[in-house]
Amino acid sequence: MKVSCLSVCLLSATCWLYLTPTTGNKIFQFGPCTISVNVNEIRASFAAIKTTIQARDAIRTTSILSHPNSLHNFNSADRCCIIHHLLRFYVDKVFKHCETPDSHVNRKISSIANSFLSIKKKFRQCHEQNVCKCEEDAIEKYQQILTNYGQLNITSAAMKSLGELDILLDWMEKVH
Repeated sequence: MKVSCLSVCLLSATCWLYLTPTTGNKIFQFGPCTISVNVNEIRASFAAIKTTIQARDAIRTTSILSHPNSLHNFNSADRCCIIHHLLRFYVDKVFKHCETPDSHVNRKISSIANSFLSIKKKFRQCHEQNVCKCEEDAIEKYQQILTNYGQLNITSAAMKSLGELDILLDWMEKVH
């Protein structure tokens, strides 16, 4: 009886694990901060609107995040600093100015913004305990992103930044 009960329990647990959908959460390490992020959900929402958002970007000669070395060559402590600034940048500047006539696109943008708010909240909790130090190089690179953003009108800059979201997500996954 003990063997069959144990077998049933193990079989049930195995089936439950296989049938339970994965959350898609990945653990990211940004300096002293470890954050769980559902990148798959953000990527799915972005993929659903990427073509529409990028089609609205009439200025192809300027990039917000792709400026040479903007998101490259950070040490661990600088990654903490730059992600702190980029989360604030997207929440405070980008998502506030990304509205389209398409309600489906707006819902996806709202979903992405809510995900970023959640990440920002988790990051703020860690940041309060383990203050990220910003080296000069990280500050300069973030200032370059702000300069790139400031070269365009607010709506164009916000849409371009949203259209480059895959660059940020790729960078986050690469450095974790």
